[in-house]
Amino acid sequence: MAAQTNAPLPDGMQMSGYTLIKKISSGGFSIVYLAEDAEGQRFAIKEYLPSTLVKRDPGQLVPAISTENLATYRNGLKCFFEEGRALARILHPNVVRVVNFFRANETVYMVMAYEEGRSLQELILRNRNRPDKIVISERHVRAVFAQVMNGLREVHANRMLHLDLKPANIYMRLDGSPTLLDFGAARQTLTADAPKLFPMYTPGFAAPELYKKSQQLGPWTDVYSIGASMFACMMGAPPQPADQRDLNDKMPALYEQLRERYSSSLVDLIDACLNLDPLKRPQSVFALQKRLRESDRRAEPPPAPAPAERGRSVRGWLGAVTGRLGRRTAQGNTTQTRMTGPR
Repeated sequence: MAAQTNAPLPDGMQMSGYTLIKKISSGGFSIVYLAEDAEGQRFAIKEYLPSTLVKRDPGQLVPAISTENLATYRNGLKCFFEEGRALARILHPNVVRVVNFFRANETVYMVMAYEEGRSLQELILRNRNRPDKIVISERHVRAVFAQVMNGLREVHANRMLHLDLKPANIYMRLDGSPTLLDFGAARQTLTADAPKLFPMYTPGFAAPELYKKSQQLGPWTDVYSIGASMFACMMGAPPQPADQRDLNDKMPALYEQLRERYSSSLVDLIDACLNLDPLKRPQSVFALQKRLRESDRRAEPPPAPAPAERGRSVRGWLGAVTGRLGRRTAQGNTTQTRMTGPR
């Protein structure tokens, strides 16, 4: 995965009614800043800045774009802007709220709601070395992804695909509710336009059709990533990358390991999502939700959780994993996490 090589905008800079406080994250495709408006309300602002196409040195505001990259850059810029406009129409608790977008410095900025919490990826990394080997309990996997599917279904209803769904792009608020971040549709369009760009999919979470330009993408592509994300919550690591599975598929053995800790009905659902043949996966999020409900009814009780896990709500589980906000403050290491995971 390419890294961001460009200099961020300076702290304190004002743009379109917002004051940049600091850079909070970056990736090869964008930089994200914490910002405030005139009333002091905080937002996350994502700047379109593909590092393989442009160069911006410290002290500069406008990136330098070579003539050979200009057409590709402008195409990606248009896609990024259109994606932001489409997301702004979606008002759903499980989809990141886009409140504004504007042009400046020869690029586009997407303004999003900012909240406290952590990505699902951070929770997996923190939990995966637990002695009972239960990374995230089955009850919580089902509860979290039932809400994730609700958000993704709304995205698809608006004729969009996520195309970069993974635990790093599922943000867990402090109340335990998830929201989808960092959509990859613009990056995918940009990749198709310029083969020289870095791969903009995440190995392990990307469906096999994302590796091939000739393959048709659709809701089934995001369904693969849903299954991969659920697998990561249970195994503590991503699935085997799809291109490697074509040569030597190791997933059946990993499914058997999961059956020792999770119900077979849930493992079977993940297996269906991760089918290498797009036509053999659930073809829509609605179909996947139906199968999840059916698997819940058919699920045999998974192995008993550790005593400390019994009786916890989603909110309680998240609080236990991340630590109580007050306790973190007392220890002097309170974390405010971004509402994006840029690439």
